[in-house]
Amino acid sequence: MKRLLEAELIYGRLLDIAEPHLIARYNKALEGFGLNPTALERFSIDMTGFSPEIADELGDRDYLDPNRVNRRFIIMTPDQAELPVVHTSFSNTAALMHEFFNANSRAINAVTIKDALYGEIEDSVSIVDDIDDLLSINEVRFRVLSAEDMLGKAAELRGLVDRLKKVPTAWTDDDMLNRMVELAKMTGDIRQNALVPDQLVFRHDAFWANHFGGVYIFLDEKTTTVICDPSVPGFRRSRPWQVSYIAIDDHARIYDFLASTKRLQLPQASWVEDSGLYQHRADMVVRGLINDADPTTDLARADRIWLQTWMHRNAALVAQDGAYPFLQEMLRTVQTTGSIRMQDVAPANRFMLVRAAPAHPDQWLVNRLIAQLVPRDFVSRFVFDKQGFYDAYERYSEKFREYVVATLTGTYLKDKAAFRHKLYGLREE
Repeated sequence: MKRLLEAELIYGRLLDIAEPHLIARYNKALEGFGLNPTALERFSIDMTGFSPEIADELGDRDYLDPNRVNRRFIIMTPDQAELPVVHTSFSNTAALMHEFFNANSRAINAVTIKDALYGEIEDSVSIVDDIDDLLSINEVRFRVLSAEDMLGKAAELRGLVDRLKKVPTAWTDDDMLNRMVELAKMTGDIRQNALVPDQLVFRHDAFWANHFGGVYIFLDEKTTTVICDPSVPGFRRSRPWQVSYIAIDDHARIYDFLASTKRLQLPQASWVEDSGLYQHRADMVVRGLINDADPTTDLARADRIWLQTWMHRNAALVAQDGAYPFLQEMLRTVQTTGSIRMQDVAPANRFMLVRAAPAHPDQWLVNRLIAQLVPRDFVSRFVFDKQGFYDAYERYSEKFREYVVATLTGTYLKDKAAFRHKLYGLREE
């Protein structure tokens, strides 16, 4: 993983924490969770406050994710809203955190001047034993505390202010007045600063969970659809009257579900040619085949002429795999006719030809599923399914790792938003 760290392809864009007062606040939050304080003088955090350095120090990657539900968070600064989430058990953790930051920005801005917020994203289950536990999660509540008890002090001050207003003789209570002055020095004027978060409950929409090797849960008006390995506890048994179950290797049913619910953008020349997605995936296929044939090949030096020569010399291998000629044929078809008859395409090949409908709310989740079903496209895997990418990276040869890192840093990292828009049609505000 050293190469990924150096290229900022893992734990990239994190916030550096080195000021003693911030470390002290972070430690109070850790102690609030019943964890040992860190001895580190510098560490980095993501949007949720997770630190890879502290995870290593504690020997626990799930120190903010016990039982992989009810995710913990530590908010040191409003700037965390712009950071990624680099370690989570649910694909929508970042979305929930964004909602919390957006709904409570005034309180977060005010509190983090002198304090840190911490707590848990609580849902209806404390441990996941089967699919039914995941299906039980409909909404989450943010339970929020503060390291220096700023929230408690603000609540106490508000109570004293109310007493001063309502009790005629309260102004003669010197102890109370002195306490109000003491609290105000710490909290500021609570009439101007909203120190208590306004919104704490948020809906838990469609998501992927990393339990049981990965479970996709899609929500529609009258039904819920679960896509995962059939061996997962509760598959086809949990709420069968309400839930439709699809095996992760049943490409035909997965495609039919996504297409019928308008979660897919089907092949049309209008977007296929402009995006370059088919050419991209064809290139990923060829380079993967080259690595399979000879893991010591230096793909960084493989220009177009070299690639064409290799394909001519290994025509039987390319034909046997079939993905490259298939993509070339489909590209010619869409250029000639403007579309592709997906009924004529083998189910296992259909996901090479589609992308998530860019306007659908589940676009990221659908692209994650597609990336899992098209594993040779390591770029898409990195963009949408980082855990799947990191697992695959561990199995790559050293030379292929070099090529993968060079490809991602030379393309995606240069302008992420533009890259996602071109290849996947995603528009981001």
